[in-house]
Formats: sequence, structure tokens, C-alpha cells
Amino acid sequence: MHDYLNQILTYWQGAPLEGAKTIIDKYGYPQEATISRLIWYNNGPWKRTIVFKDPVPHNFPTPHLDFLEQTIDYEVPVHLFDEVAAFDGSVYPDRTTGEASAKCHKEAMNFLSLNLLNDIVTGGRDVAGAKVFYARTAANFSKHNITSPYTEGLLFPKQYNTADPGIIYFK
Repeated sequence: MHDYLNQILTYWQGAPLEGAKTIIDKYGYPQEATISRLIWYNNGPWKRTIVFKDPVPHNFPTPHLDFLEQTIDYEVPVHLFDEVAAFDGSVYPDRTTGEASAKCHKEAMNFLSLNLLNDIVTGGRDVAGAKVFYARTAANFSKHNITSPYTEGLLFPKQYNTADPGIIYFK
């Protein structure tokens, strides 16, 4: 895997390459590697981690590139999907698989995003409050290297059996 992975990474550059190296240093080699993405399963608190070669520009709370997607099992009630989307377009639930993902440029920001998703779902914060808290916490982290419990790990219990395969209409 080491030689194959190094060969793949010769095609990567910039922030995604640095992000991939950071995740490899923390979690070891990925279980899957292609020219466009590296994938880990059940690494740390994550159900899945993907580092993408091609980043997506994202302007909230400040311009940066999203390339690190991390996923957990988490049930977001359907009536809150709009609130989650209003909070941050790089945080997204998947009802069928029962997952929630965050995609940013640092693992700490994914922890922050998913912790705030949980705050929204549990009624601890509204969307506006979550956005302000995210912006302040992210600025403290990136400009002053000040961490928060919200950037250091998930602050809520792991969920199980979160998938919702839907209702059968025809047999």
C-alpha cells in the first residue's frame, strides 16, 4: 500500500495533499485509495473519512477549500433538514443511511460542525446562534490556535441503528 499510495499522492497538491498527510499520520494508511480520494473506515470516532484530491471552494465562515469529509451514524429528523442546510451547506444528513457528514479542511472543523448539528437537532441552538458560534470558534482556532471542546471531539453519545430505509409502497 505504501508505494501505491505514494504514487497516487504524486498527483495531489496543496491543501488536499497536506490534509491527506495529516490524516495518514493520525489514522494510518487508508483502506481504499484511488487517484481522486482516500478512504478510511471506522477510524477514531468516524464511521468513514474521505480525503478528496479536488477541493470544493466554501465561503462560510471565511473562504477556504473543503476536501476532508467525515461521517458518523446520526439520525437527523426530517423536519430539521432545512435548518441543517441553512446552518452550513457542508454539513449534510443522509436519511436512508442514517448518517451525518461534515466536509471542511480540518478535522477540528468537522467536529465543530457536527457538534453544532447536534445542538440544532436537540434544540440547544438555533441556526443563527450556531452560525455565530461556529464563526467565533473557527476564528479562535485558526487565528489564535485556541481550541474548544467543540473542536476536540464529538460531545454527544454515539448513535446506533440510525438508518431509515423508507416505506415499501409496492411489492
